[in-house]
Amino acid sequence: MDRATKKYVLVIFGSLFCLNVLAWLAVWELSRQRSLEVNFFDIGQGDSIFLQTPERRQILIDGGPDSAVLEKLGKEMPFWDRTIDLVILTHPEHDHISGLIEVLKRYKVKNILWTGILRDTAEYREWKELIQKEEANIYIAKAGQCVILDVTQLCVLYPFESLEGQKFKDSNNTSIVAKLIFGETSFLFTGDVCKSVERKLLGLAEQLDSDVLKVGHHGSKTSTAPEFVEAVSPEVAVVSVGKDNYYGHPHPETIQALEGTRFFRTDWDGDIKVISDGIDYYVK
Repeated sequence: MDRATKKYVLVIFGSLFCLNVLAWLAVWELSRQRSLEVNFFDIGQGDSIFLQTPERRQILIDGGPDSAVLEKLGKEMPFWDRTIDLVILTHPEHDHISGLIEVLKRYKVKNILWTGILRDTAEYREWKELIQKEEANIYIAKAGQCVILDVTQLCVLYPFESLEGQKFKDSNNTSIVAKLIFGETSFLFTGDVCKSVERKLLGLAEQLDSDVLKVGHHGSKTSTAPEFVEAVSPEVAVVSVGKDNYYGHPHPETIQALEGTRFFRTDWDGDIKVISDGIDYYVK
């Protein structure tokens, strides 16, 4: 066998080997236990939460303050998967929107849920331009909307009505608040809403009750009212916060309000993953 033939044979066998590896990776991905995974990414002073549902749908809630979210997604998603089923922007502040801009540049996003409020920032203008180019289905959040899959549902609890086209000096209190339910396991995502909104949400009573609470506004003392925590009655509380952050988050008042919960923080614990089979759950 001459050198050219040997080289040709090696290329053929190399290609077949790579295809075989890809096939087994695909089989492994499809055969993974149909569990819910909720990843609270350690992306500094900001929020980014990645959900993989039992139906293998992928949902990204906020993107953090920079492109760090791309590395996090790369570790959670198969390298061949460049599609995200739903992106949720809770509110268009830098520490939530900036990373999503980078995501939109590199991933195909099928659906986008946000409030549609107005902001006069360069990031906001870039966000608007990108979502128009994306050709995704765009939904304006208001209470009562639900994404219902086979065994999972994600429902908007706040804002109570559409805020589209309105301008706010501080957008924190316009944050989308949503509840995720899978079997007997539930999560409450609160964006950056302050105590004033938390108290308005108390009227929802049992709808607030959740196993896992995403602590509002990175643990600021402006959020996490004791009566709100009592209504949610979480077993686990997670705060997304940057190491040695300028604001001193999480505030001692917030930590005290969450006394009795299993308390996790991304600056100490890194990425925090909660996995549920619909009956039990554990924190990884």
